[in-house]
Amino acid sequence: MSSFTIGLAILGGLVLAGVVAWNTWSARRQAPRMAEPSVGGANDAPRTDPTFDATDAAPLPTLEKRPGLDALIDVIAPIALDDPIPGEAALAVLPATRRAGGKPYAVEGWNEATQRWETPAAGQRYSAFQAGVQLANRVGPLNEIEFSEFVVKTQAFADAVNGVAEFPDMREQVARGRELDQFASEYDAQLSFTLRARSASWSPGFVHQHATRQGFVPGAIAGRLSLPGSTPGAAAVLTLSFDTQAALAEDPAHSAIREVTLTLDAPQVGRAERPFVRMREAAVALAASMDGLITDDHGQVIRVEALDHIGADLEQRYDALDEHDLSAGSPQARRLFS
Repeated sequence: MSSFTIGLAILGGLVLAGVVAWNTWSARRQAPRMAEPSVGGANDAPRTDPTFDATDAAPLPTLEKRPGLDALIDVIAPIALDDPIPGEAALAVLPATRRAGGKPYAVEGWNEATQRWETPAAGQRYSAFQAGVQLANRVGPLNEIEFSEFVVKTQAFADAVNGVAEFPDMREQVARGRELDQFASEYDAQLSFTLRARSASWSPGFVHQHATRQGFVPGAIAGRLSLPGSTPGAAAVLTLSFDTQAALAEDPAHSAIREVTLTLDAPQVGRAERPFVRMREAAVALAASMDGLITDDHGQVIRVEALDHIGADLEQRYDALDEHDLSAGSPQARRLFS
């Protein structure tokens, strides 16, 4: 074999080796970034070590039970009784559904023993009842059809317990609903930031690992994590979500995630939780650790000045809610903005 032929063979081998190396490097560069191995061994499982210290925020009211009817956001119809009745009798004739159209509907009884309104329960006696339907929620204001359904449900219950129901004027209540809906629409705020990968995509485990380091915990829905509030039963301060299909993929190495979304449902979270400050801090920390960019819904990078403006606008909304006795995170606000 001539030296020329040998030279061509060597050159061809070098070119082939170069192509293989390039393809390997390119494949690794495009593969989703995996979670770092834990101390106990290499795996892609997320850690669960929340970092939020609840001692630096004011306590919020526990919301383990459904908030009672409130004239501020509900139409209320009193139901008078001639004689007290047991809770079992009331439970047997309660309406089958707890909605009137798209609005929450509820019946409460005046407990003779505790002297307060509550959801009817067995073993208790009630000397009066009241039924209520919510004036507005994110579906819209109470309308005439929903009010009529409220009247029908309540009258049927009143007849069943030998009570007399008293209903307010429909036109006035529908007008109240529209006013409340207009106010809620003006001061509602659901904020979201999108974190986009600069270069390599992320695996679900990679996202989980970095999110849990910021205090997020996995939820019941795949691809969704939440930052808990300081009080059990309170709404999550923030949620972090990404593609559900990627979260459910059998092979994490082939679950390429290029963006995750941070969301704050402002009226649901009390301002004592410092929700926007923590949203901003979480976004910055995650972008730095995951090599990502903070962008808006249109993919435009959000500048610091814009974040300052958003924070100031949110504080004004909180002030307005406080002035109308609908403070963010309160039972009334959580019901209205739902």
